[in-house]
Formats: sequence, structure tokens, C-alpha cells
Amino acid sequence: MTASNKNIFEEKKLGKAQDFSLLKKLYPYIKPYRIIFTYTFILIIFITCLELVIPYITKIAIDQYIVPETIILDAKDTPQKRFLRCDLSDPEVNKIVTAYPDLFQINKNATVIAYDQLPNLPQKIILKLRKNDLTGVTYAAIWLLVIVIFSFFLNFIKVILMEVAGQKMMHDLRIKLYSHIQGLSIHFFTKNPVGRLVTRVTNDTQNMHEMFTSVLVFVIKDIFMLIGITVVLFSIDWQLSLVVYTVFPFVFYVSYKFSRSARHAFRTLRIKVAEINSKFSETIGGMQVIQLFAQEKANYKKFKQINNDHFQAGMQQITVFALFMPLIEMLSSVALAIVIFYGGKSIIDLRISLGTLVVFISYIKMFFRPIRDIAEKYNITLNALSSAERLFLILEDTDTLPESDASRLLPPPDKLNTLSFNHVTFSYIRKEVVLDNVSFDIRSGETIAIVGPTGAGKTSLVNLITRFYDPDSGSVMINGTDIRRFKTSALRSKIAIVTQDPYIFSGSLRNNIFTQNKQMSDRKINDILEISYCNSFIDKLPNGLDSEMSESGGSLSSGERQLISIARALAHDPDLIIFDEATSYVDSETERKISDALSSLMKNRTSIIIAHRLSTAQDADRIMVIHSGKIIETGSHLQLIKQKGFYYRLNQLQG
Repeated sequence: MTASNKNIFEEKKLGKAQDFSLLKKLYPYIKPYRIIFTYTFILIIFITCLELVIPYITKIAIDQYIVPETIILDAKDTPQKRFLRCDLSDPEVNKIVTAYPDLFQINKNATVIAYDQLPNLPQKIILKLRKNDLTGVTYAAIWLLVIVIFSFFLNFIKVILMEVAGQKMMHDLRIKLYSHIQGLSIHFFTKNPVGRLVTRVTNDTQNMHEMFTSVLVFVIKDIFMLIGITVVLFSIDWQLSLVVYTVFPFVFYVSYKFSRSARHAFRTLRIKVAEINSKFSETIGGMQVIQLFAQEKANYKKFKQINNDHFQAGMQQITVFALFMPLIEMLSSVALAIVIFYGGKSIIDLRISLGTLVVFISYIKMFFRPIRDIAEKYNITLNALSSAERLFLILEDTDTLPESDASRLLPPPDKLNTLSFNHVTFSYIRKEVVLDNVSFDIRSGETIAIVGPTGAGKTSLVNLITRFYDPDSGSVMINGTDIRRFKTSALRSKIAIVTQDPYIFSGSLRNNIFTQNKQMSDRKINDILEISYCNSFIDKLPNGLDSEMSESGGSLSSGERQLISIARALAHDPDLIIFDEATSYVDSETERKISDALSSLMKNRTSIIIAHRLSTAQDADRIMVIHSGKIIETGSHLQLIKQKGFYYRLNQLQG
């Protein structure tokens, strides 16, 4: 990649990742919806508790109804056996005991039968003996079903709340970003290609939405789940819990290493996505030039290199995940093996019940599920945080023209009496002077033509008058007041520009011309269209003035776009008109129409004509010749011809 390409496509390198700092920056966008988040967090607590209850109900069902605890009748003489306790006060149980006295052992009002003797009884009798257990299991199943259904509805409400909050937050963020970008100086847009900015406003804000809706809630829920599982396990059996938790330091270490490696990969990935969009946008915009000069192959190679860099960053991310997920699965299996070994030994020693072992296995599986979820969601989180870094690089960019304090701002003048340059020096790049100590005055109603070779500084004069840039030294003044004392938007409301290739926005022609005067009367609209010679081609369009234009007005000719630009200026009703090479690249008939339309526009207005073709400047009240950033000649066309200086030589060259 060449140095010039780096200047265009490569973004500012980020320093050390500061996730907490980023979250603090995001808080203002979360704050308006904190009530929704509060309700969501309450729902998360309820949902987590419900999910934690499910394995515990299973433990109760196993220990109390499916496999009750062992009853030892005589610790000295009787081997340890599991017995089923039956209530003799139940007539049906009494009949069964009477019918099978050899299988039962009676102790006061209760009787027991060894589980290994139950197969000697008919199935119906077994069901009668265990009807209380069946009832308990049924209730446990019903409770599980109720919890699952209730949890479903709570999850549904939670998702709706988070989607509403997430969509609103991203709406606010996108509006803030769009508004901020519009307020940045032209210098900012020379450093940032269109594709990069489009990526920020679309892809990166969407990544933020996914983090808030798909990650934030799940991560908080998973953290609650991990804490809840830990509390429950230690309350059931702290010894078994301590043994199992010896695995978790390794889990947290692996997660920490993963987060550091993955973050770098995702930051690189976001940069490469923006570079791809920038290159693609540039290619589409310059397709005519690319094809005309047969540069498809060279352009393809450049894009292939950028795409390959994106591929490498993607593979780095995939490699990190490919290592992390199997490691987590392995540690999960190790934890389960410890539970089965130590828990099984504890069952044999009669220290814990079978239900306790089952619930431990269930909770350990539940414990690693949030860790896997967090790892998977971390993918989205890293993507979003990398996007957030880039978004805040723009939102914190201060590349704006400074405005005076409100106390020092002056209202714009009602009428432009004079426009003056007072010893103005200006450069786009430091030490590369474009305008050098330029001074001149333009009176109200005067038409000034500025001519000179390409690169002399003509367009830079326009940029300073419209305050797209500020001079390095000196001042631009209107009515003797530095234009920096006026609000920039108020200053520009007094100025209109007709450029060589005016920009036409997608939308109707009406909105393109009458952007600020939508309530203008039909008669006034027709007058403007007639004066600007737009009626001749607008009437031929399918929907006339309401015809939809494609981006940049691709369906219109260069001359038609210039006529629309003149109509736009007339609708704007400015005090100062600037024509920037407005008659280049058009046929003679269209040039005549443009000249007539410009004459109507210039009437009773201060005008500045900037042109390479001297025929455009001959009728001006005064011509200023600029060369190498300095005004070297001033006078009327005839005066400058008589001087036989630089203007005379330009005139000779153009015939």
C-alpha cells in the first residue's frame, strides 16, 4: 500500500483498550432509559431464581419421592439397606401387609419393606404402596411446568423491553453522530473517506445495538446465574463445592487470556471493514475513470490486498475462539469428573444423597453454560466495543471552526456593503502556503472576476469567504467586521454558490431547488424556474418538478445541473453570488442559457466569478489575476490587456 493510500484509508491507531471508560461514555445514551433497564434487571433476577429452582425441585423429587433416604433398622446386625416406609393407618396398606407379612417389618404405626423386595409384589400393589411418592413426583412435575411457562412469559417481556430500549438508544446515538458529522469542518471530510463514515453511522451503530440487546442483558443474567449457582451449591454441600471450585481459577485465567487476544483481533477487524467500504465507495464513484483508463486490474489488486488484510484479521479472531471454546469444554468435563468421583464417594459413605449428586451435576452444567454464553457474547461485545472506540473518535473530534462566544457574536448585516480580504495568508497543510498576504475590497453590487492558472488559489478564496476554513493570518471582513464574529450559519445564509458540477441530492427536484422555501407560492416558483431556464427540461420530466432524482442527479446533463444550481441560488435569495467556473463543459446553447440566467441572478447583487475561461470574466466590473497565491494584477478587461502582463498572456493562450 502506498503512502498516499495510507493517508486515505488507514485510520488513527488506538491506544490501550479502556472498556470501563467506553462504558462511561455510553452511559448518557443509557440514562434516558434507565427505568426500562431497572425493570429488565428485576425480571432478570426473577428469571434467574426460577432457573435455579428447577434443579433443586429435581433434588427434592429424587430424595423424597423417587429414591428416599436409607433407613437402618439395626446398625449392628442388619446390613445397610434402603427401605420404603409405609403408613399402617392406611387401610389399603394394612391389607397389603397382612397379605404379605414375610416381606414387611413392622415398627409401631409404621412398616417398612426393603426396595429389593418390591419386585416380589404385583405392579398394582407397588403403585398403591408408593402412591404418596407418585403424588409428590406429580406435584414436582407440575411445579416444573408452571415455572417453565412463567419463565417463558418473563423472558418474552424482558426481550421486548430490551429491544425497545436498544432501538431507542441506537436511534439517539445515530442522530447524535449524524448531527456531529454535519457540524465538522470541511477539513475533516478531506481526511475521512465516505465509506469510513458510512461504516460508522450504519455498521458500527448496529453493532452497538446488538451489544445492548443481545449481550448486556444476557451477560448480567449470566453473572447473576453464576453467583446464584455458587450460593446454592455451597448451601447444599460446602465440601463438595470447594473441591469442584478448584477448577475455576483455570477457567478465569483462560477467559482473561482469551479476552486480551480477541480484543486486538476485533479492533483490527473493524478498521479493515471501514477500509473495504472506503475502497468500494471510491471505486463506484470513480468507475468511469477506472474503466476509461483501463485500471480495473490495478484497482482489483489494491482491493484484493485490503480484503486479504480483513481475511487475516478474521482468521486471527477465529483462531482465538477455536482455542478458547474447546478449553472451556475440557474444563467443564474435568469439573463434572470431580463431581462424579467425589460425589459418588460421598454417596457410598452416606454423607450425601443421590439427589445432591444429581443437583450438583445439573448446577455444574448450568455453571459452564453462562461461561460459554459469555464467551460467545464476548464476540459481539468486542465487536461493539471496537465500534464504540471508532464512534467516539468521531464524536470527540473537535475539527470544527471555532465560533465566537455568544456574548461576542454579532447579528448578520441586513445588507452586504463591502467584502474585504485584509492581509490574508492561508494554507491547507502547514508551511505549504496557498494564499500569501492577499488583500482586496469588493463593494456592494460590484461584479468581480478572479482568474488564474490551476492551483493559483481561486477556490481557496471561495473557501475562506464561505468560511469552510479560517485564514492562518489576516481577516476576511463583511462591512468592516471579521466574519468570525458572525454565526457561521447566518453568514452562509447570505451567500450562494453556483459550481461547475453542482451536487444534486436524491429526492424530488422541488426539494433540491426550494430546500429552505417550501412554502413559496406557485407564481414565485414559476418565475424562478423561468428566469433560470429550468422550465425547458423540467416540463419534459414525467412528474415535472416533483420528479425523483437519483444520487448526484445522474439522469441530468452537466448544463441542466448548473441551471438547477442557479435556480437554487435564486430561491435562496442571497446578497453574495459566487460562480465557480460555472460555464465549463457545456454546449454553446446551454452556455447562453446559463449566461442569461446568471445575469438575472447577478442583478442588484454582489458577484464573484471564478473561471479559467477568460470569456466568462470579460464583462466583470473588475478582474483580479491571482498567481501562486498572490494577486498580481487588477483592472478591467481592457486595462489588463493594455498592460500586456500575465492576464494578457493568458488571453493570448486562449485565443
